[in-house]
Amino acid sequence: MDYDQPVRTILAVLLSFAVQSVPAQKPPERFVASQPLAELQNKQAVLETDKGPIVIDLLPEDAPNHVAYFMKLAAEGAYNGTTFHRVVKYGIIQGGDPLSKDPAKRSSYGTGGLNVLAAEPGAGKHTAGTVSSVILPGRPDTGGAQFFICVVDQPALDGQYTAFGRVAEGMSVVRRISEAEVDESGRVIERIEIKSVVIRDRPPEPPTFDDEAAEQLAAYRAVVETPAGRFTLAFRPDKAPGHVRNFLSLAAAGAYDGTTFHRVVRRFVIQGGSMNFRREPLNEMQQRRVRNLEPEFNDLPHRLGTLSMARGDDPASASTSFFVCTGEAPSLDGKYTAFGEVVDGLPVVQAIEGAPVDGEAPRERIEIIKVTVVKST
Repeated sequence: MDYDQPVRTILAVLLSFAVQSVPAQKPPERFVASQPLAELQNKQAVLETDKGPIVIDLLPEDAPNHVAYFMKLAAEGAYNGTTFHRVVKYGIIQGGDPLSKDPAKRSSYGTGGLNVLAAEPGAGKHTAGTVSSVILPGRPDTGGAQFFICVVDQPALDGQYTAFGRVAEGMSVVRRISEAEVDESGRVIERIEIKSVVIRDRPPEPPTFDDEAAEQLAAYRAVVETPAGRFTLAFRPDKAPGHVRNFLSLAAAGAYDGTTFHRVVRRFVIQGGSMNFRREPLNEMQQRRVRNLEPEFNDLPHRLGTLSMARGDDPASASTSFFVCTGEAPSLDGKYTAFGEVVDGLPVVQAIEGAPVDGEAPRERIEIIKVTVVKST
């Protein structure tokens, strides 16, 4: 299946098959949240799975009962030892059935933990990363413990299922789970457990630096950690304030962590920070910070240690990728936006410059392990 191929038909089969053997029963009294909305807000669920962690932002404003029930089950340990029992490759993953704790009940996976929650369809769009409640076919008021996560956008599900969360971190884990092998009935062959679900306060978003004056921006430094060591960048917001804010915002959000120096040209530049080479996809918060920048060409010279922004043919196409000059490069002056310089660790930059290359591509991955924003004293 192609990554972007629509999977609406398969999803319909998935979500109906999972519950088709549930016998008819008198509808029970539906769960209703007892907590005030304020106690449900700004919460995250951290799912530890066999494939890695998944962090979910919960959405009580749109689905308070679903969020409260999910939090209740998590606090009781009800999800611990359950599995992701059905997947559609690059479509959705489905889990949370309490029956899936017992390997002997594999033929019944997908039939348990339902018929508890009335529909709350206010959250709307089923975009990639949306967490939504599994229901009995055609009966929207039958949600419960089971949930599914969209791997890609699934607009066909909008208005039919209650979305109550969105993945903040771990979409690469979601994708890996969706790749699991399934049997002829569509059930996952490998046991992929949810080891634990922990509810925590949502951490505050890192600063965007939008409200910082130029003199305040000038006090910040960025420490870039690489396999060759660390080097420190200082900034020139008096010359390119938009570029400085952009770099600091991306760095503070962790967007540069796990990217690489993907281009090395001796006595010219080392270039990195492209999201195309990032080890993991950006989360939603990080994605919101990626934007094209208007040029801020200035009189800063491109020389050894200069920090400048890479771009395409369009002068307004700079986004995340940056470069550090490893020699004199006057041909770049006035054509690329210089916005800082290396103030410590220049030998590390030169060590990266000396890496073996094929053309301009390093033979081995030179990862930007972490970029830390600090304030100079």
